[in-house]
Amino acid sequence: MIALPERFVERMKRTMGEKDTAAFFASYQENVAHGLRLNPGKVSHESTAPMPFSLTPVPWCSTGFYYTEEDRPGKHPYHAAGVYYIQEPSAMAVIEALMPEPGDKVLDLCAAPGGKSTHIAGYLGNEGLLVANEIHPSRVKALSENLERWGARNILVTNETPGRLAERFPAFFDKIAVDAPCSGEGMFRKLPEACEDWSEGKVAHCAAMQRDILADAAAMLKPGGVIVYSTCTFAREENEMQIEGFLAAHPEFSLEQIAQEAYFTPGELQHTVRLWPHKLRGEGHFLARLRKHTDAVVTEEVQEAKIKPIPSDVRKLFESFCKETLMFVPEGNYVLFGDQLYVLADGLPRLNGLKITRVGWHLGKVKKDRFEPSHALALALRFGEWKRSIDFAADSEEVRRYLRGESLFVDATEKGWIVVTVDGYPLGWGKLVQGQLKNHYPKGLRWV
Repeated sequence: MIALPERFVERMKRTMGEKDTAAFFASYQENVAHGLRLNPGKVSHESTAPMPFSLTPVPWCSTGFYYTEEDRPGKHPYHAAGVYYIQEPSAMAVIEALMPEPGDKVLDLCAAPGGKSTHIAGYLGNEGLLVANEIHPSRVKALSENLERWGARNILVTNETPGRLAERFPAFFDKIAVDAPCSGEGMFRKLPEACEDWSEGKVAHCAAMQRDILADAAAMLKPGGVIVYSTCTFAREENEMQIEGFLAAHPEFSLEQIAQEAYFTPGELQHTVRLWPHKLRGEGHFLARLRKHTDAVVTEEVQEAKIKPIPSDVRKLFESFCKETLMFVPEGNYVLFGDQLYVLADGLPRLNGLKITRVGWHLGKVKKDRFEPSHALALALRFGEWKRSIDFAADSEEVRRYLRGESLFVDATEKGWIVVTVDGYPLGWGKLVQGQLKNHYPKGLRWV
């Protein structure tokens, strides 16, 4: 039995009809819905195996599925390979409403732990740019790791305040997701501990914070661009009233229809929607899609980054590795941070002074006479992009030994770097030496 805050209960009874009130509170006795989103960059080719879970579609997300509690997809090797992302079903609605397209420059302003960022990356493919920002240093590492496992290449992960980003990215983005920090009322069923942290004061505090975040997001959006604002709370102060205040302060914006609105309940403002836990299989959310008028005035311009060419011997070393191991050489602007080699997405602004966690696609480490590939390089490979691989079945003891960091003896006469796959999905690197597969699965990710 969830002990809901008394003042929250009183407010919901005042604002909902008698029939809805009974159904709403009854929903807290029901089981939480579990969901995952398939990775379109990894499951679209014919060589991969079907999902070994009891999946049923989430109506508002083409890549989203419900799974049963018995499935436990987080304990499956496919999760380590980034084949899917485990995400609460209602949360999938946010990026479906944003509708990113390949080539877009997209900002996920409040991004940790990465559900919405990976969703955006799935829509972008390897085109455009995703900037995923998280203000809390303790949460940004998980965001970066989740994007790595997803196989996202064209990314910039930052650990900044929205205000600092707004200074550097004026009128830069085509689309922005603002999944705002909120009082968390919509998560009481999933996270009962959120009840203890709730207060009317927290609602007011979050509303003030959301107002500032939305203003910074508005400054970073191009004319004609779109912001999707979302919360996981029921409080009007954080939802409809927040949007009303924003539109009054920013007449260059207007609300527009959300493509999936037929699945949800209309909000108090036209084109806003509510996701109620007693009306769908998911937790509580609020969504609004805001369009910036094309004639909005732009007063500042972004200064593009100046990329220093990498040494020719480093490029030759990496290209030699690619020739031996891959079917292609990654294109783009190469940059060295110490001994770490990255390839950057096009169109980045100057980044000096910003707290950066990850910039672009991490390719690997450059040593004196050799190149060591990164885990991110393996996880971002698509089917057909590697020359050699060794494949293990998802239910095999070998794949579990690999994930635990153990070396394996295999039937192979080659030597050198090889992609380790699970049912065709890239999982990491190994190095063949006289029939032994030396394990290069990252120590921090190994299964216990």
